[in-house]
Amino acid sequence: MSSIAAIALAGGRGLRARPLTLEGTGHIRSKAAVPFLGRPLVEWLVTAFRDQGVTDFHIAANGRENRYQVRDALGYGERFGVSVRYSRPGADRRNTGSGQATLSLIEEHDLRGHALVFPTDSLFELDLPGLVRDHVAGGAVVTVATAYRSAREVAGTYGTLVADGTGRVERFVEKPSLAEVAAMAADPDRVPINAGLYLVDCARLRALARGRDLAAMAGRGLDWGADLLPWLVAHGHRVISSPLAKVGDLGNPRAYLSTMAEALTGGYPSLRLPRGPVIHPSSLERRDAVSGMTLAEKLAGGLVHVGPGAWIGRDVEVGPGVAVRHSYVGDDADLHPWCRLERVACLDGASVGPGARLSDAHVGVMARVESSLRRPAVLDGFTALGHEARVAEGARLSGVLVYPGVAVAAGAPVPSGAVLDGPALDGPALDGSAVNGECHSPASSRSSARS
Repeated sequence: MSSIAAIALAGGRGLRARPLTLEGTGHIRSKAAVPFLGRPLVEWLVTAFRDQGVTDFHIAANGRENRYQVRDALGYGERFGVSVRYSRPGADRRNTGSGQATLSLIEEHDLRGHALVFPTDSLFELDLPGLVRDHVAGGAVVTVATAYRSAREVAGTYGTLVADGTGRVERFVEKPSLAEVAAMAADPDRVPINAGLYLVDCARLRALARGRDLAAMAGRGLDWGADLLPWLVAHGHRVISSPLAKVGDLGNPRAYLSTMAEALTGGYPSLRLPRGPVIHPSSLERRDAVSGMTLAEKLAGGLVHVGPGAWIGRDVEVGPGVAVRHSYVGDDADLHPWCRLERVACLDGASVGPGARLSDAHVGVMARVESSLRRPAVLDGFTALGHEARVAEGARLSGVLVYPGVAVAAGAPVPSGAVLDGPALDGPALDGSAVNGECHSPASSRSSARS
């Protein structure tokens, strides 16, 4: 597969994924650089494609955060045994969408063969040689990798298509309504979606990009799903579909946590994750401040339960009575006695207080969940705490997004689905009676926009 180049699209602002894509107020974390199981997401993608023979990577970046955070993660590829090149910063102002960014980079880097174009906010299980065979046999300009979702999942969220018996795409619609999906789909439980991954014939795309139509569209905005694919199909250029084994979206907190839990239980073999619970030796040897016992001793005595799909990093302090299942716990985190974690991403330096009950939750770097056995904190429903956010003991959050540095007190009710994005609370105390910061409903929140 050495003849296949790969193009990573790293140009969004990460609005859907907030607060995961915020380092702090006004400081954006590129989706490609969001931590996933201890590594920037783009590292997992590059190594997975490298293991299928791809060694030539091109990053279509847009904006300072995307460009330099990805460069910090990948460098120029030497550490991974690949070559990595980046689009020029001067091209950013001309890249009006993901499709235009692709066309611009193909021209700039003089790519003439086949290239695998992929987003940096998803995981993929694919047979790359099979995708190439489908593409070549179909004589395609573009092959769209597809997965399946129900009609309700697709409506307003994914692009979908209709293909003939040979796989040739006859119609493509970006984010259709439920009624449109129902009219297009043969089976409402298995609707093909655009997974955002494409195999492209670079030479043919370059020739089309020089034409008047695409040049005019690029000036207004040229997105892959909304513009480029529909245009190719409508103008008779051969676009075919090819199914993926699986795609895992990481573009919002709910999808991130669901995909993480599935990956921890072996759902993404391409990641080559070790089987069974993983506990770093330094954490096994670490003694907690309450019992004075090592984690290894507590596990042997049945005082701690580390269940299937658990991953515990370096120097994690785990108190007695703790249970961790289908969760990732980063380096230097503190899990205080009798807390429970189920399908939780607990990042480096985070602290989960005594008796806290967390399920389907994200706890950012050095975030604090204060809790006590008398007044336990409860986080569930795909709640996400940004870096250094703080939650008071007794607080109950369900489906709430808390931006970096924001403190949430126990006294004020927080509606399900709220977005807390106000200024940070100065000082360590969490004794107020209200949420510190602005509270938005999902419909009115600035972070509810898609990106």
